[in-house]
Amino acid sequence: MSDRRYDDKEVAAIFRSAAERLQLAPQQASGEAGLTLADLQSIGGQVGISSDAVAHAALALDVRRESSPRTLLGLPIGVSRTVELHRRLTDEEWERVVVQLREVFDAYGKTRSDGSSRQWSNGNLRVLLEPTETGHRLRFRTLNAGARNSISVGLVLFGGSAVMALATAGVDTAAHAAAGFIPLSLVGLGLIANGALRLPKWARLRGRQMESVAIQFALPARSPEPRLHVPPVD
Repeated sequence: MSDRRYDDKEVAAIFRSAAERLQLAPQQASGEAGLTLADLQSIGGQVGISSDAVAHAALALDVRRESSPRTLLGLPIGVSRTVELHRRLTDEEWERVVVQLREVFDAYGKTRSDGSSRQWSNGNLRVLLEPTETGHRLRFRTLNAGARNSISVGLVLFGGSAVMALATAGVDTAAHAAAGFIPLSLVGLGLIANGALRLPKWARLRGRQMESVAIQFALPARSPEPRLHVPPVD
C-alpha cells in the first residue's frame, strides 16, 4: 500500500463508492435489502468518519424525509420537519427544548400546554411536542406569510393590468392601453420578485434550524464520562 493521503472530497467519494458496492453486492441470507445504521457506521469507521457523525447524518436524512413543504408557484413558502423521539420527554427536557428554540431562532416566543402536549410559537413558527404510542414526537412548521402576500398581490396586479389592457385595447389607442398596463404590471412583477427571490434562502435556513434542534433531542443521550477520584494531597 502507498502512503498517499486523501483529501476530504476523496474521502467522501471513497465512502460513497464503498456504500454503493455493498448495496450492489449479493444480499445476506436474511434477504433484507439496504444497509443498517451499524453497517454505515462500520463503513464510516474504516474511512475515519465517527459513529456519531454517521448517526447524526442518518437522523437528519430521516427528519428531512418526513417533511412536507408547502409551495406557491413551485416556491417553498412553508417549511416543516417531524422527528420521532421514541421516548417521552420530561418537563425538564421540554424546558431545554424551549431554551434551544429561543437561541436558534433568536425569538422568545410563547409556550402553551394542553394535557401531555406542549407548544412553542413565535408568529407563524410553531413547534409541537405530541404524544405517540412510543413516546413523543417533535413537529416543526412555519410559513413565510410576508413572501406569500407579496407574491399573491403581485399576481393580482399583474393579472389585473393585463385584463385592463385587453379591455381597453379596442377603445383607446395602443399608447393609452400601454400607459395603463405597464405601470401596474411592473409593480406586480416587482412584488412577485420581492417575495420569490428570498424564499429559497429562507427555506434552507429554517430547515437547518429545525433539524439542529430536532436531532439534538432525538439522538440517544450520552452517558456522562466517569470522573476519576483524585485523593487529596497531604
